[in-house]
Amino acid sequence: MTIDHVKAKEMVVRLHELPGVGWHAIQKAVVQSLWTEAESMTEADWLEAGFQRAQALSAAVRMREPMLREDSPAERAIRLGASVITPYDDRYPDVMRQMPQPPWVLYAWGRLELLNRPSIAVVGTRNPTAYGRHTAAHLAEQLSARGLTVVSGLARGIDAVAHQAALGKAGGTIAVLASAVNSCYPSENRELYRQISEQGLLLSETPIGAKLHPGMFPLRNRIIAGLSLGTLVVEAARGSGSLITADQAVEMSRDVFAVPGPISSPKSEGANELIGKGAKLVSRVEHIIEEFPWLSEQLNRIAGANGSEKGHFAQAEQSSLSADEHKLIDILRDQPLSMNDLHQITAIPFGHLSALLINLCIKRKIEQQPGSLYIVL
Repeated sequence: MTIDHVKAKEMVVRLHELPGVGWHAIQKAVVQSLWTEAESMTEADWLEAGFQRAQALSAAVRMREPMLREDSPAERAIRLGASVITPYDDRYPDVMRQMPQPPWVLYAWGRLELLNRPSIAVVGTRNPTAYGRHTAAHLAEQLSARGLTVVSGLARGIDAVAHQAALGKAGGTIAVLASAVNSCYPSENRELYRQISEQGLLLSETPIGAKLHPGMFPLRNRIIAGLSLGTLVVEAARGSGSLITADQAVEMSRDVFAVPGPISSPKSEGANELIGKGAKLVSRVEHIIEEFPWLSEQLNRIAGANGSEKGHFAQAEQSSLSADEHKLIDILRDQPLSMNDLHQITAIPFGHLSALLINLCIKRKIEQQPGSLYIVL
């Protein structure tokens, strides 16, 4: 049967918005090509199609309403400036069509062109060491500079570090949210969320208005893995959520990479075990890129085509920092230091130095660690 892409999209979006109607129920409707008659189907018809009674009743009601019903999740997303994308749209990522259970609906806010760019997921612990932060920032920055889009989950820790490092570079970054696309979780990443909405892409399959619950995070992780050519794990303890993403990548026959860590560090146990199970050890970005030699021409084209755009973001970022702020960042790149250490090195008066450090923390350029040590993000 020839697919009516408009009708099929409208059916899928309506069903996806309904609480209690999951992936498999929508699959039943798609396999039976119900978009041809969905708007006139009764509760009994949906029951016959394999829906449960509660699903059948809500489907029969919703399908008689416009897709962009007032205050529906799709309508709210469009008002926000986001796009509603299904497998019946050309913008749906080709790499996600290869997933076992690709999302039926994606709400995307930002640079849609990133959806079909080659990408690498960078994930890890929510409480990284200075080593983990520095390594994640360095690798994410280099990946994006080479033209690979960095995908992560906007969680605190490694996710946030990777997003921040990739912003403004050729590849850019995609934040896959467990919450709806109009909601930032955790709230401490609100400024980063805003930056990604302007310079990168926010992505979620959660309808606007849906309440966040723990089960949404593994679903989010599967999208991170499915959107990426491979997944890089930087610091992960045993049982870490980032290991779930790595396992899902393996199930999708995607590459898994891991940064080795000290054998004495609990936060590196998961990553080290991944290497023992066959994940590729990564100590520099070339270890990842060399796994995809067929990408060279495409990456060169992305880096070249985005040169002016990258320059625009880089100039904006540079212009937002004073000369003293640049000096502090350069010093802290070598090692974490306290305010007293920085005062002795720079001779900047304590009052001014304190203000500079606070501003850099607000701008998410540095972070104060336990022991009053400052590190570069």
